[in-house]
Amino acid sequence: MGVRRTYALVAVAVALMSDPRGRHWGYDLSRRSGIRSGVMYPVLQRMLDEGWLADGWEDQAQAGRGKRPPRRYYELTAEGMTELGALVARARHDARFALLAGGPAPQGAAG
Repeated sequence: MGVRRTYALVAVAVALMSDPRGRHWGYDLSRRSGIRSGVMYPVLQRMLDEGWLADGWEDQAQAGRGKRPPRRYYELTAEGMTELGALVARARHDARFALLAGGPAPQGAAG
């Protein structure tokens, strides 16, 4: 994998993998991942460049009858499902990302 594993990458991957066959909108991904748009969109672009995502534009009729511009959506490719699934699985066992990725909590000193 040529993309460096960062907190933002893992957070966005977890959000995408929560519905691997769905269409994902930027605002919703930002809200679910907790990653602000200025960080998230470059992550999404790297995922597009890697071939992990495909993108498209909402139909104008769905865009609120002209009250707002069409939204861009992102969908996982087959390669993306494989790569991001593996990334999330590895993150579950990495103390830096375990809680974010749904893995076991890092071991503390006393309990």
